[in-house]
Amino acid sequence: MTSLYPILPVAALVLFILTTVGEGLRPSRGWLFAALICALFAAFSLYTVASEGPFGFWPNHTQNAWGNQVWFDLLIAIAIGWTLLLPRARAMGMNPWPWLALTCATGCIGLAAMFARCRYLEARQSA
Repeated sequence: MTSLYPILPVAALVLFILTTVGEGLRPSRGWLFAALICALFAAFSLYTVASEGPFGFWPNHTQNAWGNQVWFDLLIAIAIGWTLLLPRARAMGMNPWPWLALTCATGCIGLAAMFARCRYLEARQSA
């Protein structure tokens, strides 16, 4: 897996660009795509935790200014995502507090799961 580490960020960037531009140009892909991304990221994260330990991320965020910047960026992005998703989730009858706990424990995995669930409930309601 070590030889893939330089390639994975580029692949993630390409997926990010395709997803964000695609969402802007056409109707949403729905909840299945969000759930798939969540599952893939959760699987990679489990691999990472198994190989690096559950707090292996912390040294990356405390060693230098770039590490701090990435940590701040992640926290701000999750807070923005949470704030934007919360009204939609509440409108679908979701209790936000377990989702916040999951998001605090897993970061974007929890937020992506919440997003997928919200999209699922919205699709079910409109059907």
